[in-house]
Amino acid sequence: MRNVSIDVLDDTPRRVVAIGTDYAYGQVLPRHTHRRAQLLYGATGVMQVSTHDGNWVVPPQRAVWIPPGMAHEVLMLGVSTRSVYIEPGVVDLGGRCQVINVSPLMRHLLMEAAEVAQVYDETGRDGALIDLLLHELARSAHLPLHIPLPEEPRLLGLCQLFLQRPDAHQSPQQWASQMHVSLRTFNRLFRQQTGLSFSQWRQRACVVLALARLAVGEPVTRIALDFGYDSPAAFSTMFRRVLGHAPSVWMAEAN
Repeated sequence: MRNVSIDVLDDTPRRVVAIGTDYAYGQVLPRHTHRRAQLLYGATGVMQVSTHDGNWVVPPQRAVWIPPGMAHEVLMLGVSTRSVYIEPGVVDLGGRCQVINVSPLMRHLLMEAAEVAQVYDETGRDGALIDLLLHELARSAHLPLHIPLPEEPRLLGLCQLFLQRPDAHQSPQQWASQMHVSLRTFNRLFRQQTGLSFSQWRQRACVVLALARLAVGEPVTRIALDFGYDSPAAFSTMFRRVLGHAPSVWMAEAN
């Protein structure tokens, strides 16, 4: 099914409902919730998902898991999606959003799932396709593409400013000074609030923000300089440390 709202299909007597939707570049889906869990896959383009506790950038050919009842907002950048809505309890990937890697098999299953009838035969070919999709989803690998946000107001403000203007040279000492606390207190608070050290968070934020720009064709050199890295090589080294591949390899795998 294509370009149909889940609100129309939510009562379908099936564990899984799959929909394909095309979005205009820059279209925003305001904060909302779904009764079912959602696996949101971008066949093309980049999605930016935000919730109360963080931001996720979803590159092409990846997907984001959104738990049932999770309030979220999505910015679509040239995206054609395949959304799989799953009854609560059928698959448990945790209570937070997760960006997941999409295997070639899962990619084909997602594309096919959006073409099955609304009330498909659960004992036939379409039912087997959906069952296999659920098996693939349950064993999928999670990707570190989440930027956790703190709840502490002063720290949240500094994090939000960083996300607007990322700078690889910002230090924990600078942030501690702005908060008028000792470096030791700052480091302890930062890890308590985000689950990461300041250095880990800064690198993660730069990588996730860079992915959105890489996916629309911006060169590595421009991104590296904008983020304050001394050279494209320094940026690529950091990128590889976080995601395991150089930016060029990562984007080639997404195409």
